[in-house]
Amino acid sequence: MTAASRRTVLVTGSTSGIGEAIAAAFARDGASVVVNGRDPERTDAAAERLRAVGGGGDILAVAADVSTAQGARTLTGAVPDVDILVNSAGIFGATPAFDITDEEWRRYFETNVLSGVRLTRHYAPRMVQRGWGRVIFISSESAISTPKEMIHYGTTKTAQLAVARGFAQEVAGSGVTVNTVLPGPTLTPGVEEFLADRVGDGIPFEEAERRFITEERPTSLLGRLIRPEEVASLVRYVGSDGASATTGAALRVDGGVANTIIP
Repeated sequence: MTAASRRTVLVTGSTSGIGEAIAAAFARDGASVVVNGRDPERTDAAAERLRAVGGGGDILAVAADVSTAQGARTLTGAVPDVDILVNSAGIFGATPAFDITDEEWRRYFETNVLSGVRLTRHYAPRMVQRGWGRVIFISSESAISTPKEMIHYGTTKTAQLAVARGFAQEVAGSGVTVNTVLPGPTLTPGVEEFLADRVGDGIPFEEAERRFITEERPTSLLGRLIRPEEVASLVRYVGSDGASATTGAALRVDGGVANTIIP
């Protein structure tokens, strides 16, 4: 039995895209995985797909909207303890900077920042008591290179870096690590819709991908969209015993889009 197979992993926002790929990576290792989403049917369906992965661990579906305090309580009530928390729930979208309303700013902050704060506040102290744990925030390259078409999104992703670093300092020396992973533009259902809006509907996907990278993310060294499984590979490592000396860090899996050396 491996260490991973004895652990419980909670991945929020894991009914599709990056979150589901992360959940699948841990499930393949034999971990018990908690799938979370807002919609019960989609959450159950994602759990069924994970069971087909076949790692042997338990797969539990918990529908709860973690962008609200009540939703977070529903989730922590159903699953009081986890060994690895992956804060992957998030929203994004393009809106001209001067058109972003107060309501939208609050919605993005509640979903992208406070969801992870609430769950970390519950789970991390319990990890500290047990002497081992991993908390991982899924941020974005937009945290260090704010896109002008979605500054509300970029701002929340920057906030995640500060939140994770602060929590990492709070649990220093406890055996618990807290990190952020920064994916770049990744091929998810949401990004496919985003491309159709930015590049034009009806254009073949390969051409839309090429245009988007060339015209809007020209600094990409990868030259294509990242695949969710590529992000999951880094998250899987950060959640492992082997990453014990990595904490308080911002780790990029962005295909080189962010034109910077650090982080």
